[in-house]
Amino acid sequence: MEPVVIVGSGLAGLTTAWALAPRPCVLLTSGPLTGGAASMWAQGGVAAALSSEDRPTLHAQDTFVAGARYGDRQVIDRITAAAPEVVRELARLGVPFDRTSSGDFDLALEGGHGRHRVAHAGDHSGATITTVMAGLVANLPSVTVREFSTAVALSTNAGRIDGIDVRDERTGLVEHLRTDRVVLATGGVGGLWAHTTNPVTATGKGVALAARIGAHTSDLHLVQFHPTALDVGADPMPLLTEALRGAGAVLLANGRRFVDELQPRDIVAAAVWEQLTAGRRVVLDAREIPSVRDRFPSVTALTAEHGLDITTDLLPVRPALHFSMGGITTDADARTSVPGLWAVGECSRTGLHGANRLASNSLLEAVVTGKAAAASAAAFDDAWPVRNGADPESVAARSDSGDDADALALVRKVLDTHCGVLRNAEGLQLAVDELAPLTATSDAAYVGWLIARSALAHPHSVGAHRRTDEPILAVSA
Repeated sequence: MEPVVIVGSGLAGLTTAWALAPRPCVLLTSGPLTGGAASMWAQGGVAAALSSEDRPTLHAQDTFVAGARYGDRQVIDRITAAAPEVVRELARLGVPFDRTSSGDFDLALEGGHGRHRVAHAGDHSGATITTVMAGLVANLPSVTVREFSTAVALSTNAGRIDGIDVRDERTGLVEHLRTDRVVLATGGVGGLWAHTTNPVTATGKGVALAARIGAHTSDLHLVQFHPTALDVGADPMPLLTEALRGAGAVLLANGRRFVDELQPRDIVAAAVWEQLTAGRRVVLDAREIPSVRDRFPSVTALTAEHGLDITTDLLPVRPALHFSMGGITTDADARTSVPGLWAVGECSRTGLHGANRLASNSLLEAVVTGKAAAASAAAFDDAWPVRNGADPESVAARSDSGDDADALALVRKVLDTHCGVLRNAEGLQLAVDELAPLTATSDAAYVGWLIARSALAHPHSVGAHRRTDEPILAVSA
Protein backbone atom coordinates (compact mmCIF):
# COMPACT_ATOMS: atom_id res chain seq x y z
CA MET A 1 0.00 0.00 0.00
CA GLU A 2 1.44 3.37 -1.04
CA PRO A 3 1.61 5.95 1.76
CA VAL A 4 -0.45 9.11 1.74
CA VAL A 5 1.79 12.12 1.03
CA ILE A 6 0.98 15.29 2.98
CA VAL A 7 2.54 18.53 1.73
CA GLY A 8 2.92 21.04 4.54
CA SER A 9 3.44 20.96 8.30
CA GLY A 10 1.12 23.65 9.61
CA LEU A 11 -1.81 22.76 11.83
CA ALA A 12 -3.89 21.37 8.93
CA GLY A 13 -1.11 19.07 7.70
CA LEU A 14 -0.19 17.94 11.21
CA THR A 15 -3.84 17.21 12.02
CA THR A 16 -4.14 15.13 8.85
CA ALA A 17 -1.04 13.09 9.73
CA TRP A 18 -2.22 12.59 13.32
CA ALA A 19 -5.74 11.58 12.30
CA LEU A 20 -4.46 9.13 9.64
CA ALA A 21 -2.63 7.00 12.20
CA PRO A 22 -1.97 4.09 12.06
CA ARG A 23 -2.16 4.35 8.26
CA PRO A 24 1.32 5.22 6.89
CA CYS A 25 1.95 8.71 5.55
CA VAL A 26 4.86 10.88 4.47
CA LEU A 27 4.84 14.45 5.73
CA LEU A 28 6.82 16.91 3.59
CA THR A 29 7.97 20.19 5.12
CA SER A 30 10.16 22.76 3.37
CA GLY A 31 12.10 23.47 6.56
CA PRO A 32 12.23 21.99 10.05
CA LEU A 33 8.94 20.58 11.35
CA THR A 34 6.56 23.57 12.03
CA GLY A 35 9.42 26.00 11.46
CA GLY A 36 7.85 28.25 8.83
CA ALA A 37 4.15 27.41 9.02
CA ALA A 38 1.75 30.36 9.25
CA SER A 39 -0.16 28.42 11.94
CA MET A 40 2.76 29.16 14.26
CA TRP A 41 2.11 32.88 13.88
CA ALA A 42 -1.59 32.91 14.77
CA GLN A 43 -2.06 35.03 17.87
CA GLY A 44 -5.81 34.82 18.43
CA GLY A 45 -7.05 31.30 19.06
CA VAL A 46 -9.87 28.94 18.11
CA ALA A 47 -13.40 30.31 17.83
CA ALA A 48 -16.08 28.07 19.38
CA ALA A 49 -19.40 28.50 21.14
CA LEU A 50 -18.34 27.24 24.56
CA SER A 51 -20.06 29.58 27.01
CA SER A 52 -23.54 29.21 28.45
CA GLU A 53 -24.50 32.44 26.66
CA ASP A 54 -23.42 31.21 23.24
CA ARG A 55 -24.57 28.67 20.66
CA PRO A 56 -23.04 27.31 17.44
CA THR A 57 -25.91 28.90 15.52
CA LEU A 58 -24.80 32.33 16.76
CA HIS A 59 -21.22 31.55 15.78
CA ALA A 60 -22.50 30.47 12.37
CA GLN A 61 -24.48 33.67 11.89
CA ASP A 62 -21.50 35.85 12.86
CA THR A 63 -19.35 33.89 10.40
CA PHE A 64 -21.90 34.35 7.63
CA VAL A 65 -22.33 38.08 8.27
CA ALA A 66 -18.59 38.73 8.58
CA GLY A 67 -18.14 36.92 5.27
CA ALA A 68 -20.47 39.45 3.62
CA ARG A 69 -23.19 36.77 3.44
CA TYR A 70 -21.16 35.11 0.70
CA GLY A 71 -20.25 31.87 2.47
CA ASP A 72 -21.78 28.41 2.15
CA ARG A 73 -24.37 28.11 4.93
CA GLN A 74 -24.16 24.31 5.09
CA VAL A 75 -20.38 24.44 5.45
CA ILE A 76 -20.58 27.23 8.02
CA ASP A 77 -23.19 25.35 10.08
CA ARG A 78 -21.20 22.11 9.95
CA ILE A 79 -17.85 23.60 10.97
CA THR A 80 -19.18 25.91 13.70
CA ALA A 81 -21.18 23.00 15.13
CA ALA A 82 -17.95 20.99 15.34
CA ALA A 83 -16.01 23.83 16.97
CA PRO A 84 -16.70 23.17 20.69
CA GLU A 85 -15.53 19.56 20.39
CA VAL A 86 -12.45 20.69 18.43
CA VAL A 87 -11.39 22.86 21.36
CA ARG A 88 -12.14 20.14 23.91
CA GLU A 89 -10.20 17.58 21.85
CA LEU A 90 -7.20 19.88 21.54
CA ALA A 91 -7.31 20.40 25.30
CA ARG A 92 -7.36 16.63 25.86
CA LEU A 93 -4.34 16.32 23.57
CA GLY A 94 -2.42 18.71 25.79
CA VAL A 95 -3.03 22.24 24.50
CA PRO A 96 -2.87 24.50 27.58
CA PHE A 97 -5.77 26.84 26.82
CA ASP A 98 -6.16 29.70 29.27
CA ARG A 99 -8.76 29.02 31.96
CA THR A 100 -10.81 31.06 34.39
CA SER A 101 -10.52 30.59 38.14
CA SER A 102 -13.43 28.13 37.93
CA GLY A 103 -11.65 26.02 35.30
CA ASP A 104 -13.74 27.06 32.31
CA PHE A 105 -12.14 28.20 29.06
CA ASP A 106 -11.20 31.87 29.27
CA LEU A 107 -12.92 33.13 26.14
CA ALA A 108 -11.85 36.33 24.37
CA LEU A 109 -13.91 38.74 22.28
CA GLU A 110 -12.65 39.55 18.79
CA GLY A 111 -13.91 41.67 15.91
CA GLY A 112 -17.07 40.42 14.21
CA HIS A 113 -18.02 38.11 17.09
CA GLY A 114 -21.18 38.81 19.06
CA ARG A 115 -19.97 36.77 22.03
CA HIS A 116 -16.78 36.02 23.90
CA ARG A 117 -15.91 32.76 22.12
CA VAL A 118 -12.20 32.60 21.29
CA ALA A 119 -10.33 29.93 23.25
CA HIS A 120 -6.69 30.96 23.46
CA ALA A 121 -3.31 30.10 24.94
CA GLY A 122 -2.00 33.53 25.81
CA ASP A 123 -1.47 35.63 22.69
CA HIS A 124 0.49 32.91 20.90
CA SER A 125 -2.20 30.28 20.44
CA GLY A 126 -1.13 29.18 16.98
CA ALA A 127 2.41 28.40 18.08
CA THR A 128 1.21 26.57 21.17
CA ILE A 129 -1.37 24.41 19.38
CA THR A 130 0.91 23.66 16.42
CA THR A 131 3.81 22.73 18.71
CA VAL A 132 1.63 20.31 20.68
CA MET A 133 0.40 18.66 17.47
CA ALA A 134 3.93 18.51 16.05
CA GLY A 135 5.12 16.69 19.15
CA LEU A 136 2.35 14.13 18.82
CA VAL A 137 3.03 13.58 15.11
CA ALA A 138 6.79 13.32 15.56
CA ASN A 139 6.25 10.34 17.88
CA LEU A 140 3.87 8.45 15.60
CA PRO A 141 5.50 5.40 13.96
CA SER A 142 3.06 5.73 11.06
CA VAL A 143 4.46 9.14 10.04
CA THR A 144 7.68 9.64 8.08
CA VAL A 145 8.69 13.29 8.32
CA ARG A 146 10.86 14.58 5.47
CA GLU A 147 12.26 17.95 6.42
CA PHE A 148 13.67 20.45 3.91
CA SER A 149 11.63 18.80 1.17
CA THR A 150 9.59 20.81 -1.33
CA ALA A 151 6.88 19.52 -3.65
CA VAL A 152 7.79 20.47 -7.22
CA ALA A 153 4.94 18.95 -9.24
CA LEU A 154 2.08 16.47 -9.11
CA SER A 155 1.70 13.76 -11.73
CA THR A 156 -1.48 12.11 -12.94
CA ASN A 157 -2.48 9.07 -14.94
CA ALA A 158 -5.89 8.95 -16.61
CA GLY A 159 -6.81 12.08 -14.64
CA ARG A 160 -5.91 10.60 -11.23
CA ILE A 161 -2.99 11.32 -8.92
CA ASP A 162 -0.16 8.82 -9.37
CA GLY A 163 2.84 10.59 -7.87
CA ILE A 164 4.64 13.70 -6.69
CA ASP A 165 8.07 15.17 -7.47
CA VAL A 166 9.97 16.26 -4.37
CA ARG A 167 13.10 18.39 -4.22
CA ASP A 168 15.58 18.06 -1.35
CA GLU A 169 16.40 21.67 -0.52
CA ARG A 170 19.82 20.71 0.86
CA THR A 171 21.05 18.85 -2.22
CA GLY A 172 18.79 20.19 -4.98
CA LEU A 173 18.00 16.64 -6.09
CA VAL A 174 14.47 15.87 -7.26
CA GLU A 175 12.88 12.50 -6.47
CA HIS A 176 9.61 11.07 -7.76
CA LEU A 177 7.45 9.46 -5.08
CA ARG A 178 4.76 7.07 -6.24
CA THR A 179 1.45 7.59 -4.47
CA ASP A 180 -2.24 7.63 -5.36
CA ARG A 181 -3.12 10.02 -2.53
CA VAL A 182 -1.77 13.52 -1.89
CA VAL A 183 -3.03 16.02 0.69
CA LEU A 184 -2.05 19.64 0.08
CA ALA A 185 -1.64 21.65 3.29
CA THR A 186 0.60 24.36 1.91
CA GLY A 187 -0.94 27.47 3.45
CA GLY A 188 -1.90 30.73 1.83
CA VAL A 189 -0.72 33.29 -0.69
CA GLY A 190 0.24 36.23 1.54
CA GLY A 191 3.92 36.19 0.59
CA LEU A 192 2.91 37.33 -2.90
CA TRP A 193 2.24 40.85 -1.57
CA ALA A 194 4.95 43.30 -0.51
CA HIS A 195 2.99 44.18 2.65
CA THR A 196 2.02 40.97 4.42
CA THR A 197 1.76 39.42 7.87
CA ASN A 198 2.43 35.97 6.38
CA PRO A 199 5.74 34.13 6.04
CA VAL A 200 7.35 35.32 2.80
CA THR A 201 7.40 31.65 1.78
CA ALA A 202 3.56 31.61 1.65
CA THR A 203 3.39 31.96 -2.12
CA GLY A 204 0.42 29.74 -2.99
CA LYS A 205 2.47 26.64 -3.83
CA GLY A 206 -0.49 24.34 -3.29
CA VAL A 207 -2.68 26.36 -5.64
CA ALA A 208 0.04 26.17 -8.31
CA LEU A 209 0.52 22.41 -7.87
CA ALA A 210 -3.22 21.76 -8.11
CA ALA A 211 -4.12 24.23 -10.86
CA ARG A 212 -1.29 23.05 -13.12
CA ILE A 213 -2.93 19.60 -13.26
CA GLY A 214 -6.38 21.05 -13.84
CA ALA A 215 -7.86 21.15 -10.34
CA HIS A 216 -10.66 23.59 -9.70
CA THR A 217 -9.87 26.80 -7.83
CA SER A 218 -12.45 29.25 -6.51
CA ASP A 219 -12.56 32.81 -5.18
CA LEU A 220 -8.82 33.46 -5.52
CA HIS A 221 -9.55 37.19 -5.58
CA LEU A 222 -10.95 37.03 -2.05
CA VAL A 223 -7.95 37.83 0.14
CA GLN A 224 -8.17 39.49 3.53
CA PHE A 225 -6.09 42.44 4.61
CA HIS A 226 -5.51 42.62 8.35
CA PRO A 227 -6.15 46.21 9.43
CA THR A 228 -3.50 46.40 12.15
CA ALA A 229 -0.12 45.25 10.91
CA LEU A 230 2.65 47.09 12.75
CA ASP A 231 4.08 49.57 10.25
CA VAL A 232 7.78 49.60 11.14
CA GLY A 233 9.36 48.59 7.84
CA ALA A 234 9.63 44.87 8.65
CA ASP A 235 9.02 42.11 6.09
CA PRO A 236 6.83 40.30 6.92
CA MET A 237 4.99 42.88 8.98
CA PRO A 238 4.40 42.08 12.67
CA LEU A 239 0.74 41.47 13.47
CA LEU A 240 -1.12 43.32 16.21
CA THR A 241 -3.76 40.78 17.17
CA GLU A 242 -7.51 41.37 16.85
CA ALA A 243 -7.76 40.62 20.56
CA LEU A 244 -6.11 43.97 21.37
CA ARG A 245 -9.12 45.77 19.90
CA GLY A 246 -11.42 43.30 21.63
CA ALA A 247 -9.75 44.29 24.91
CA GLY A 248 -10.25 48.01 24.27
CA ALA A 249 -7.50 49.30 21.96
CA VAL A 250 -8.70 52.03 19.58
CA LEU A 251 -7.63 53.24 16.15
CA LEU A 252 -6.74 56.89 15.71
CA ALA A 253 -6.04 58.96 12.60
CA ASN A 254 -4.21 62.18 13.36
CA GLY A 255 -5.39 61.72 16.94
CA ARG A 256 -9.08 61.09 16.18
CA ARG A 257 -11.02 57.85 16.40
CA PHE A 258 -12.61 57.08 13.02
CA VAL A 259 -14.08 53.55 13.04
CA ASP A 260 -15.78 50.95 15.25
CA GLU A 261 -12.78 48.70 15.84
CA LEU A 262 -14.89 45.58 16.42
CA GLN A 263 -16.42 45.48 12.96
CA PRO A 264 -15.25 42.70 10.60
CA ARG A 265 -11.74 43.04 9.24
CA ASP A 266 -12.68 44.07 5.72
CA ILE A 267 -14.56 47.11 7.01
CA VAL A 268 -11.83 48.16 9.43
CA ALA A 269 -9.07 47.59 6.86
CA ALA A 270 -10.89 49.72 4.28
CA ALA A 271 -11.38 52.48 6.85
CA VAL A 272 -7.69 52.45 7.76
CA TRP A 273 -6.71 52.47 4.09
CA GLU A 274 -8.97 55.47 3.46
CA GLN A 275 -7.22 57.42 6.22
CA LEU A 276 -3.76 56.51 4.96
CA THR A 277 -4.56 57.47 1.37
CA ALA A 278 -5.78 60.84 2.68
CA GLY A 279 -2.31 61.36 4.12
CA ARG A 280 -3.21 60.83 7.77
CA ARG A 281 -1.12 58.88 10.27
CA VAL A 282 -2.98 55.89 11.70
CA VAL A 283 -2.06 54.38 15.06
CA LEU A 284 -3.43 51.78 17.44
CA ASP A 285 -3.72 53.02 21.00
CA ALA A 286 -3.53 50.14 23.48
CA ARG A 287 -2.41 52.24 26.44
CA GLU A 288 -5.73 52.03 28.30
CA ILE A 289 -5.95 48.21 28.30
CA PRO A 290 -5.64 47.06 31.93
CA SER A 291 -2.54 44.92 32.58
CA VAL A 292 -1.76 44.99 28.87
CA ARG A 293 1.78 43.63 29.35
CA ASP A 294 0.53 40.60 31.25
CA ARG A 295 -2.41 39.94 28.92
CA PHE A 296 -0.40 40.33 25.72
CA PRO A 297 3.19 39.30 26.45
CA SER A 298 3.99 38.29 22.86
CA VAL A 299 2.73 41.59 21.45
CA THR A 300 4.60 43.45 24.19
CA ALA A 301 7.83 41.69 23.21
CA LEU A 302 7.16 42.18 19.51
CA THR A 303 6.64 45.93 19.84
CA ALA A 304 9.69 46.21 22.09
CA GLU A 305 11.80 44.64 19.33
CA HIS A 306 10.96 47.69 17.26
CA GLY A 307 11.62 50.24 20.00
CA LEU A 308 8.00 50.68 21.06
CA ASP A 309 6.45 50.38 24.52
CA ILE A 310 2.87 49.10 24.33
CA THR A 311 2.02 50.82 27.63
CA THR A 312 3.13 54.32 26.58
CA ASP A 313 3.51 54.47 22.78
CA LEU A 314 1.03 54.79 19.95
CA LEU A 315 1.58 51.92 17.51
CA PRO A 316 1.73 52.82 13.78
CA VAL A 317 -0.39 50.47 11.65
CA ARG A 318 -1.46 49.78 8.07
CA PRO A 319 -3.42 47.00 6.35
CA ALA A 320 -1.40 44.00 5.17
CA LEU A 321 -2.30 40.82 3.33
CA HIS A 322 -3.26 38.30 5.96
CA PHE A 323 -5.44 35.42 4.74
CA SER A 324 -6.85 33.83 1.60
CA MET A 325 -10.54 32.92 1.66
CA GLY A 326 -10.30 31.34 -1.80
CA GLY A 327 -8.12 28.49 -2.94
CA ILE A 328 -8.38 24.95 -4.23
CA THR A 329 -12.06 24.01 -4.38
CA THR A 330 -12.97 21.24 -1.93
CA ASP A 331 -16.03 19.41 -0.66
CA ALA A 332 -16.98 18.36 2.87
CA ASP A 333 -14.38 15.56 2.75
CA ALA A 334 -11.63 17.98 1.62
CA ARG A 335 -11.61 16.36 -1.84
CA THR A 336 -10.61 18.43 -4.85
CA SER A 337 -11.83 17.93 -8.42
CA VAL A 338 -8.84 15.64 -9.15
CA PRO A 339 -9.23 12.06 -7.83
CA GLY A 340 -6.62 11.31 -5.21
CA LEU A 341 -5.99 14.95 -4.31
CA TRP A 342 -7.19 16.63 -1.11
CA ALA A 343 -6.61 20.19 0.13
CA VAL A 344 -6.82 21.35 3.74
CA GLY A 345 -6.38 24.56 5.68
CA GLU A 346 -5.75 27.90 4.02
CA CYS A 347 -4.85 26.53 0.58
CA SER A 348 -8.39 25.14 0.30
CA ARG A 349 -11.62 26.94 -0.49
CA THR A 350 -14.24 25.34 1.74
CA GLY A 351 -16.88 28.07 1.71
CA LEU A 352 -16.55 28.73 5.45
CA HIS A 353 -15.15 32.23 5.18
CA GLY A 354 -17.23 33.69 2.39
CA ALA A 355 -15.75 36.99 1.27
CA ASN A 356 -14.03 37.86 4.56
CA ARG A 357 -12.73 35.56 7.30
CA LEU A 358 -14.09 35.98 10.80
CA ALA A 359 -11.32 36.25 13.38
CA SER A 360 -10.02 32.94 14.82
CA ASN A 361 -11.89 30.71 12.40
CA SER A 362 -8.72 29.66 10.55
CA LEU A 363 -7.25 27.31 13.17
CA LEU A 364 -10.72 25.80 13.55
CA GLU A 365 -10.92 25.19 9.80
CA ALA A 366 -7.43 23.66 9.79
CA VAL A 367 -8.38 21.01 12.35
CA VAL A 368 -11.79 20.20 10.83
CA THR A 369 -10.48 19.89 7.26
CA GLY A 370 -7.41 17.95 8.35
CA LYS A 371 -9.55 15.35 10.09
CA ALA A 372 -11.94 15.18 7.14
CA ALA A 373 -9.10 14.61 4.67
CA ALA A 374 -7.60 11.89 6.85
CA ALA A 375 -10.88 9.99 7.09
CA SER A 376 -11.48 10.33 3.35
CA ALA A 377 -7.93 9.39 2.33
CA ALA A 378 -7.93 6.36 4.63
CA ALA A 379 -11.12 5.08 3.01
CA PHE A 380 -10.11 6.08 -0.53
CA ASP A 381 -11.26 3.85 -3.35
CA ASP A 382 -12.04 4.42 -7.01
CA ALA A 383 -15.23 6.33 -6.24
CA TRP A 384 -14.91 10.10 -6.58
CA PRO A 385 -17.54 12.79 -6.96
CA VAL A 386 -18.20 13.80 -10.55
CA ARG A 387 -17.11 17.44 -10.85
CA ASN A 388 -17.00 19.91 -13.67
CA GLY A 389 -13.67 20.17 -15.42
CA ALA A 390 -11.24 22.98 -14.67
CA ASP A 391 -11.38 26.25 -16.52
CA PRO A 392 -8.99 25.54 -19.41
CA GLU A 393 -7.34 28.93 -18.92
CA SER A 394 -6.30 27.95 -15.39
CA VAL A 395 -4.18 25.06 -16.59
CA ALA A 396 -0.60 25.99 -17.46
CA ALA A 397 2.53 24.03 -18.17
CA ARG A 398 4.57 22.85 -15.23
CA SER A 399 7.06 25.35 -13.90
CA ASP A 400 10.59 24.04 -14.44
CA SER A 401 12.73 26.79 -12.96
CA GLY A 402 11.03 27.42 -9.63
CA ASP A 403 10.70 30.89 -8.15
CA ASP A 404 13.79 33.06 -8.30
CA ALA A 405 14.05 36.20 -6.19
CA ASP A 406 13.56 38.56 -9.13
CA ALA A 407 10.30 36.92 -10.23
CA LEU A 408 8.91 36.92 -6.69
CA ALA A 409 9.92 40.55 -6.17
CA LEU A 410 8.04 41.52 -9.33
CA VAL A 411 4.94 39.60 -8.28
CA ARG A 412 4.95 41.26 -4.85
CA LYS A 413 5.24 44.72 -6.39
CA VAL A 414 2.54 44.08 -8.99
CA LEU A 415 -0.03 42.65 -6.56
CA ASP A 416 0.66 45.31 -3.93
CA THR A 417 0.15 48.03 -6.52
CA HIS A 418 -2.82 46.69 -8.45
CA CYS A 419 -4.51 44.09 -6.22
CA GLY A 420 -4.52 45.74 -2.81
CA VAL A 421 -7.29 46.84 -0.47
CA LEU A 422 -8.93 48.73 -3.35
CA ARG A 423 -8.88 47.51 -6.96
CA ASN A 424 -10.10 48.63 -10.38
CA ALA A 425 -10.27 47.11 -13.85
CA GLU A 426 -7.42 49.14 -15.31
CA GLY A 427 -4.96 48.14 -12.59
CA LEU A 428 -6.03 44.51 -12.57
CA GLN A 429 -5.60 44.26 -16.34
CA LEU A 430 -2.10 45.67 -15.97
CA ALA A 431 -1.36 43.00 -13.33
CA VAL A 432 -2.64 40.22 -15.58
CA ASP A 433 -0.58 41.49 -18.51
CA GLU A 434 2.63 41.96 -16.49
CA LEU A 435 2.51 38.51 -14.91
CA ALA A 436 1.32 36.47 -17.91
CA PRO A 437 4.79 36.07 -19.53
CA LEU A 438 6.18 34.49 -16.34
CA THR A 439 3.46 31.93 -15.64
CA ALA A 440 5.21 29.01 -17.33
CA THR A 441 8.45 29.42 -15.40
CA SER A 442 7.39 30.77 -12.00
CA ASP A 443 4.77 29.30 -9.69
CA ALA A 444 4.58 32.61 -7.80
CA ALA A 445 3.83 34.51 -11.01
CA TYR A 446 1.32 31.83 -12.06
CA VAL A 447 -0.62 32.13 -8.79
CA GLY A 448 -0.40 35.92 -8.87
CA TRP A 449 -1.77 35.86 -12.41
CA LEU A 450 -4.63 33.59 -11.35
CA ILE A 451 -5.47 35.93 -8.47
CA ALA A 452 -5.40 39.08 -10.62
CA ARG A 453 -7.43 37.37 -13.34
CA SER A 454 -10.02 36.27 -10.78
CA ALA A 455 -10.24 39.81 -9.37
CA LEU A 456 -10.65 41.23 -12.87
CA ALA A 457 -13.42 38.73 -13.65
CA HIS A 458 -15.43 39.76 -10.56
CA PRO A 459 -16.53 43.36 -11.13
CA HIS A 460 -18.76 43.68 -8.07
CA SER A 461 -17.40 44.56 -4.63
CA VAL A 462 -18.08 41.98 -1.94
CA GLY A 463 -16.38 41.62 1.43
CA ALA A 464 -12.62 42.00 1.15
CA HIS A 465 -12.83 42.37 -2.65
CA ARG A 466 -13.41 46.08 -3.10
CA ARG A 467 -13.69 47.46 -6.62
CA THR A 468 -13.66 51.24 -6.89
CA ASP A 469 -15.15 51.10 -10.39
CA GLU A 470 -18.21 48.92 -9.75
CA PRO A 471 -21.13 48.83 -7.29
CA ILE A 472 -21.24 46.67 -4.17
CA LEU A 473 -22.84 43.27 -4.71
CA ALA A 474 -25.94 42.79 -2.58
CA VAL A 475 -26.13 39.27 -1.15
CA SER A 476 -29.33 38.22 0.59
CA ALA A 477 -29.32 36.60 4.00
